[in-house]
Amino acid sequence: MLRVSKLTDYGTLVLTHMAGFPDHLFSVAELTQILHLNAPTISKVLKALGRHELVSSVRGARGGYALARPATQISVAQIIDALEDQPFGLTECSATAGTCDIEGDCRIRANWQRINTVVRRVLDDVCLADMVEPLPLATEARMVRHATPAIKCTPQ
Repeated sequence: MLRVSKLTDYGTLVLTHMAGFPDHLFSVAELTQILHLNAPTISKVLKALGRHELVSSVRGARGGYALARPATQISVAQIIDALEDQPFGLTECSATAGTCDIEGDCRIRANWQRINTVVRRVLDDVCLADMVEPLPLATEARMVRHATPAIKCTPQ
């Protein structure tokens, strides 16, 4: 099952909310109240996002967190990279070489790597600003164009 972690899901939720108010500084307490997540989780998410320069922090009584750059310049792939423990990959060998005993003789590794590249490209093409609103048809069409396989599969 292809799935992002809860932490990545929560981080995307935090960033999406922040993207809706780009000039606002958010405290952990404020995000806790608005998003109904606990403070330690939000703090952990913000710390990881800060290490990857997706959010910036301002200290002091009127401080808080804001996006480090416009939402149009933050991709979903960057959010995943900041919050997932492992490198992105649908299979271990498509994420990190040398992790499988049969890697050298595997007949499907190249295909998994190709699929991995297509999924990664789609994640790179969706930005945080897209997550604030439903994807426009133009973005959906672009994603489908990038994801079109070389061999057409027909459902049974």
